[in-house]
Amino acid sequence: MLRVACVQMDVELGKVEANRRKIVSRIREAAQTGAQLVIFPECALTGYCFDSLQEAMPFAEPLDGFSAQHVALACAQTGVHAIVGFIEKDASRYFNAAMVIGPAGVVGGYRKVHLPFLGVDRFLTRGDQSFRVLDLPIGKIGVNICYDASFPEAARSLKLLGAELIALPTNWPPGAWRTAEYVINARANENHVNFVAVNRVGVERGWEFIGRSKAVDFNGDTLVEAGKNAEEICLADLDLSAANNNRIVNVAGSYELDRMADRRPEFYSLLSKEGGRSQGAD
Repeated sequence: MLRVACVQMDVELGKVEANRRKIVSRIREAAQTGAQLVIFPECALTGYCFDSLQEAMPFAEPLDGFSAQHVALACAQTGVHAIVGFIEKDASRYFNAAMVIGPAGVVGGYRKVHLPFLGVDRFLTRGDQSFRVLDLPIGKIGVNICYDASFPEAARSLKLLGAELIALPTNWPPGAWRTAEYVINARANENHVNFVAVNRVGVERGWEFIGRSKAVDFNGDTLVEAGKNAEEICLADLDLSAANNNRIVNVAGSYELDRMADRRPEFYSLLSKEGGRSQGAD
């Protein structure tokens, strides 16, 4: 069993030092509860509602930058792993990203693949790296970020790569309540994978974030869900190894399902083709 801490927190726009202190403090607090993996929201270091790339740029950092080093120190002192959302600077490009850090330092990162026309995502570069699963001492972990959850191909790719847990740092505004209510559970159920979504709370430049961080098991059942308004740490004990047992036996010999073995990829070629236009497109 893996104990995961979902850190639902408020974030101060452009106040990286203050946000970093809170992140380090929450890592220590979560570790005292026995958490082995501590997950933070999207853009937890920086805030999200920037009005231009130029405004956001001073707060971006490389994956192994100053903030990562501070988080790594806290992980080393507590023995936990952490996933923290931030804006990543790579030469002249900027990404909505998540750093994955363990007691030995940075072990990986993820760049958001699907960018909505919202907040700082309007100005960033789309993720340029293939989906991957990190084989960590605590389990096989994949990462998506926020809007990625709206694309079933993202979670399915991570499952096919061996993910036992998908972590989703997110910044859900009010219009995303359906994702919190339905989509996270569907992604877990259809892929037979544990799924943990961690949202923020608070108001930033008129945008109110809706909380509702949640941990869902591989059956699609919600194990824990945070409230809508307050900062909190919610804990879930997840059975990662069971996510690899894809065959679901409801009634032996007469009602059994395997959503991986029962796939028919030969009929899915359309998914790999570019195309499809928004309604009204020229």
